[in-house]
Amino acid sequence: MEPTSGLNLDDGNLGFGKAEDDFSGVDDFNQMIKTILHKISTIEQQLKEVEQFYMNMDNSQPSTSKCGSIMKEKVKDKLITSIEKQQQDALHREEAAGRRMQELKRQFATIFRQITQHKWAWPFMNPVDVKGLGLHDYYEVIEKPMDFSTIKNKMDGKDGTGYKNVREIYADVRLVFKNAMKYNDERDDVHVMAKSLLEKFEEKWLQLLPKVVEEEKRQEEEEAKAQLDMQVTQEVVHANKARDLFSELHEVERQLEKLREMAIQKGRKMSTEEKKNLGTALTRLSPEDLTKALEIVAEDNPSFQAMAQEVDLDIDAQNESTLWRLKVFVKEALRVAGRSNGDTGGNNNSNNDDNNNDNDNSNSNKKNKNNSKRRREISDTLTKTAVKRTKKFPSNT
Repeated sequence: MEPTSGLNLDDGNLGFGKAEDDFSGVDDFNQMIKTILHKISTIEQQLKEVEQFYMNMDNSQPSTSKCGSIMKEKVKDKLITSIEKQQQDALHREEAAGRRMQELKRQFATIFRQITQHKWAWPFMNPVDVKGLGLHDYYEVIEKPMDFSTIKNKMDGKDGTGYKNVREIYADVRLVFKNAMKYNDERDDVHVMAKSLLEKFEEKWLQLLPKVVEEEKRQEEEEAKAQLDMQVTQEVVHANKARDLFSELHEVERQLEKLREMAIQKGRKMSTEEKKNLGTALTRLSPEDLTKALEIVAEDNPSFQAMAQEVDLDIDAQNESTLWRLKVFVKEALRVAGRSNGDTGGNNNSNNDDNNNDNDNSNSNKKNKNNSKRRREISDTLTKTAVKRTKKFPSNT
């Protein structure tokens, strides 16, 4: 909405006459209003972002869940750290988890070394020589070949990848034996050797497994806590943002009120002649617009009954703010009414139906007569210092 550019309502059609210096420093006020409106627009956009955050959070995190309850409790108690500190804590947790995993890998390496040093481990130390042994169907039977040297290189990081955790190493060691048992017959020596080593390996793995499970559970809890803390932080950040935005809106309202007071103080008082012209202009309003004009008076005067059947309006008793607001409203209302009448006339001229023209003109004449009669009735009182209007409403019976 564009701000009103001044309150000078000079219009020859209104009969207000020339009114200079209605406002001093109008441009300054307009600029202040534009600045405030821009600020309001910015705040509204930021509030939409905050609202969208909470909508997304409600959709992704049901309030009935345990996590949601804990999160709300934490928000309530303000048990939250800054995002920077949370990032540091997450880094420390990752480093600690990495050290613990390295220890598990070291213990697993001991098991791996014991298995690979067994006298029956030699068939599994290197990749199967498929071509040399003439195993033409090997890749049809074995989907993923595996051997100890490949595992060792990956454990040492020599192949550029490495294992993320102990379970990945365990799965590959087990795969070595399973492949051998799958491709070779149960009575074959390689099958028997693989089965025997697998049993020994599983026994040793069961000794390490409780530590692996404990570490996995600990990591899951830490990851859940990290995600929860981040959600809490984001909610508090947006809550603080919303609080700040509402404070800004309050400040904007204060500035607008201050601007309104300044405008009233700087505004020139309306002369007696202008008040008379305003009263005359009021008589030219339609009944609907006249009612709206009286409602403007009621806004600054709660005791004034704009919708009463009989209304007494003393123009001299109104404050300057009300008078200038009435002047602005009257000019705009009459301008819109004049443009509307012009459009109606154009439409009538373009209508080729003579019968419709006669009916429209007849209805229009009746309406104009009624409006003219109404205006004359009001004019007799509004042009005086004490203005009196009588309004009749349809009976409810």
